[in-house]
Amino acid sequence: MQKTIIIAEAGPNHNGKLKLAFRLVDLAKRAGANYVKFQTSIPEEHITADARKAKYQLINTGKKSSQLKMAKGMTLSFKEFEKLKKYCDKKNIKFLSTAFGLSAINFLTKFKMEYYKIPSGEINNLVYLKKIGQLKKKVILSTGMSNLNEIGTAIKILISSGTKRENITVLQCNTEYPTPFKDVNLKAMLTIKKKFSVNVGYSDHTEGIEASVVAAALGAKIIEKHITINKNLPGPDHKASITEKELKDLISKVRNVETILGNDKKKPSQSEKKNIKIARNSLVANSKIKKGEKFTSKNLTIKRPGTGISPMNYYKVLGKKAVKNFKKDEIIKL
Repeated sequence: MQKTIIIAEAGPNHNGKLKLAFRLVDLAKRAGANYVKFQTSIPEEHITADARKAKYQLINTGKKSSQLKMAKGMTLSFKEFEKLKKYCDKKNIKFLSTAFGLSAINFLTKFKMEYYKIPSGEINNLVYLKKIGQLKKKVILSTGMSNLNEIGTAIKILISSGTKRENITVLQCNTEYPTPFKDVNLKAMLTIKKKFSVNVGYSDHTEGIEASVVAAALGAKIIEKHITINKNLPGPDHKASITEKELKDLISKVRNVETILGNDKKKPSQSEKKNIKIARNSLVANSKIKKGEKFTSKNLTIKRPGTGISPMNYYKVLGKKAVKNFKKDEIIKL
């Protein structure tokens, strides 16, 4: 059974500091994540000067500066990303980064990433989608703020541009930080899987780890969860992120879920085989039975243990003659 891929989403939680980004890589590695993911952009290329912050960004940053100014303060340069990628290689953890803008896509192709992540805000960006689709790589499509029609259109664009359907994983997502439980709607993940015949997963912006664990139980192939060194650091995403201890707990519980789910074969497990003869029944003498006497519904009964003739043969045994004398409660032999 393929294990659920756990992406530790560092995002902008390095606050524009490379050393803090290195610490987030270390955190993800220690916790056992499969990938650590960042966000790459030239803010001026994809945010206008007068673009407003989202309400959660205003709440979490406590500043009324523009979205562009905020983004510029939390962005690493392309040169710093080259150092970050080398650091990930050194620490033996797989590197991913979400591209915001076409220049970022072009830059990230040099790293030969296994997945290209399309953030929720780009799901209706035709030019961006075509650019990603033309790479013909594995794609993760996040679906915050979108409906089924928009998801379907984005998938069509990716496929028509060169990406194979089987290489697309669509993440159920809610673009609110943190996401209230009432808005998680994990069943939508199953709807997406059924309607579009794609792999599905979950991008978790809730507080805590419950939603990710449930997503794994529902069959998420990929789970993405924001990480932070400290939830009280300045920045828009720290409050909806989890610490190293919580990430370790999330991964442990997801792995337990995978073990619990098992496979689709139904047969006695190795651990329970020893109990079959103890818990099942056999045909047993209900009273003394003399040799040559016929078995009847009165002198034959069904009791534990299951070391004798199976009760499934009850009607076949009725009317047969006893081959020996049987005491009450003695297991019948033919």
